[in-house]
Amino acid sequence: MSAPSSAILDHLIALYGDAEGRVTFERLSALIKRYGSLPSPFGRGAGGEGDLTERDSILITYADQVREPGVPPLPTLADFCEKHLAGFVSGVHLLPFYPSSSDDGFSVMDYRTVDPALGDWDDVARLGRKFRLMFDAVINHVSAQSQWFRDFLCDDPASAYRAYFVVVEGDPDLSRVVRPRALPLLTKFTTASGEKKVWTTFSEDQIDLNYRNPDVLLEIVETLLFYAAHGADFIRLDAIAYLWKEIGTPCIHLPRTHRVIQLFRAVLDSVAPHVSLITETNVPHAENLSYFGDGENEAHLVYNFALPPLILHTFRTGSARALAEWAAGLSLPPGRGAFFNFLASHDGIGLNPARGILSEAEIDALVERTLANGGLVSYKRNPDGTHSPYELNINYFDALNTDPLPLVTQVDRFMTAHAIMLSLAGVPGIYFHSLFGSRSWPEGVAQTGRNRTINRRKLDRAELERELADPASLRSAVLSRWRRLLTARAASPAFHPRGAQQLIEFDGAIFAVLRTSPGGSDRVLCLHNVSDRPRQAQLEAAEVGTAPPTGLRDLVTGDRLASQRPGAIVLQPYQTRWLRLGLS
Repeated sequence: MSAPSSAILDHLIALYGDAEGRVTFERLSALIKRYGSLPSPFGRGAGGEGDLTERDSILITYADQVREPGVPPLPTLADFCEKHLAGFVSGVHLLPFYPSSSDDGFSVMDYRTVDPALGDWDDVARLGRKFRLMFDAVINHVSAQSQWFRDFLCDDPASAYRAYFVVVEGDPDLSRVVRPRALPLLTKFTTASGEKKVWTTFSEDQIDLNYRNPDVLLEIVETLLFYAAHGADFIRLDAIAYLWKEIGTPCIHLPRTHRVIQLFRAVLDSVAPHVSLITETNVPHAENLSYFGDGENEAHLVYNFALPPLILHTFRTGSARALAEWAAGLSLPPGRGAFFNFLASHDGIGLNPARGILSEAEIDALVERTLANGGLVSYKRNPDGTHSPYELNINYFDALNTDPLPLVTQVDRFMTAHAIMLSLAGVPGIYFHSLFGSRSWPEGVAQTGRNRTINRRKLDRAELERELADPASLRSAVLSRWRRLLTARAASPAFHPRGAQQLIEFDGAIFAVLRTSPGGSDRVLCLHNVSDRPRQAQLEAAEVGTAPPTGLRDLVTGDRLASQRPGAIVLQPYQTRWLRLGLS
C-alpha cells in the first residue's frame, strides 16, 4: 500500500472504526481511481502552495459582483477582471456560485451546478484561463431546499438521504455547544414519519450534514475532486470548524473534524496535488493555527483572522504597539503552510480572533466606533445565555475613517492599512469592495434585514467604469494605489509568502517589518505611519544593517531617499515606505 493510501486508510479507521473504515476505504479507492491524476488547470505549472510567490494576490468576489443588462454575470466579471486586474492580481476567489436559497449563496442547493442565473462552467473556465481560481466548499451544511433534504423529509427507508443529517432525539444537554450566532441550534421539521429536530448551526435554511455517515463523507470527497477537475487551484472549506458533532462536547475543533480535513488533504495530494486547501475558521488565533496540522497533512493556507480587528485598533489609537507585539509573535507556519492575510471580506470583521490579544475594553471601543461610523454589530449567544458582539458589519473604508478628514487623507489611511497587510508573510486576499473603494450600503440592510448586506452591494458595470475613468474619483484613486502596491510587492522576492519577517521597533506610531526572501538575497524594510503626525524612523538605531538612506529605494514610488541627517527617514501622516535595502 502506498503512503497516501495508508494515510487515507488510517484516517477512515480513526473516523469509523476498523471494519467500517476498511469498507469505506475500498469505496473511496474506487472513486480516486475513477478521477485518476488531475492536471494543473489551464496548462499552469505545478500549482498549489508549492509555487505560491510574491506575485500572488487573490480577489474575493461574488460571481455577480459586476452586472450589465443582457449579459450573464460570470462573463461580465471575467471581462471586467481581464480589463482592470490582469497583471497585478493573480487569482479570484469566487464566492459560492451554485444554486442557493439564502445567505447570499451559502445555503447551497446543488454543489456541482453553476447557478444558471450566473452562467455556466464554461464561463468559470474563461475566468480560470487568466486567473487562479478559488472555489468555496460549503460543506458543513446544505440548503433546506436542496434535493438531499427534500428526500430526507420524505423519510423513505430506502433513501440514502434519510441519514444525511443530524437528528437529535429526546432532550440532551447541548449547553456546551459553541454557538456562532444567536439563533436556535435545532430546528423542528415535519417529515413523513413525524416531527424531527434537526441540527442547524447557522440558520433554519442551512441543515448540517452528518459526517458520522460514511456516505456523506464520500459524497463530499467527490465534490472536492469535481471542483479540482473544473479548474480550482484553491478550495476554501467554509465554516469547517463545526463539521463533526458529538453531544456533550463544544462541537468545534473536534479531533474528528481535523481528521476529515486531513483525509481531504491526503486525497487531493494523491489526485490533484496542485490544489491547496484553505480553512475558514473565524476563531481565536491559537485555535485557528491548529488547522495547519503538522504543516504537511492539513490546510495549506489558514486565514489570519486576527489581522482585521487589530489593524482597526491600530488606526483608532494611532499606535502600532499592539499590532507589532502580536506580529512579532507570529512565526512561519509549519511545513509549507502560509497565512491568508486579509482585512475585509463578504463577511463582517470578526472580533473573536482578537480576544486574548486586545482587552475587552479595546474590543468595546471598536464596537462603539463602528456604530458611530454608521455600521452595525452582530451578536452571538454564549453558553451562559448571555450575548456578546462577534462581528462588526461595516465597509472597511468607513470603519477606518471616523474623523471628518479630507478624502485624500482617508485614502492614505485606507491604503496604509492595506499596505501593512500586504507587507506581512502570507498570501493577500483583497475584497472587491476594498479594491474598488466602495463605501457602506445601509440601504441594502434595509432591503434584506441582514447586517452583512452592508458590505455586499452589487455594482452596475457602466457606472463603475465611469467612476474608474475619472482620475478624481475615489474608486480611481484607490485602484491606482492598489496597482502600485501590488506591483511593488511582486517586484521583490522578499515578499514571498514564506519569506522571513522581523518586527523593527521605531516610534510607536510606526509599524515596521523587515522582510527577507527565502534565499536571503533580497531585503525590504516596510515602514507604515499609522498616526496623523509626521514620524521619524532612525535606521541607525535599528538592527537593519543598511547604509544611510541615500542607498535606499522606495519600491512603491521608485524614489531614492535622502534625509536631513544620516539614517533618518521621515514618514508623513499615514505614509507607507517600502525600502529595498543594500542598494548602492
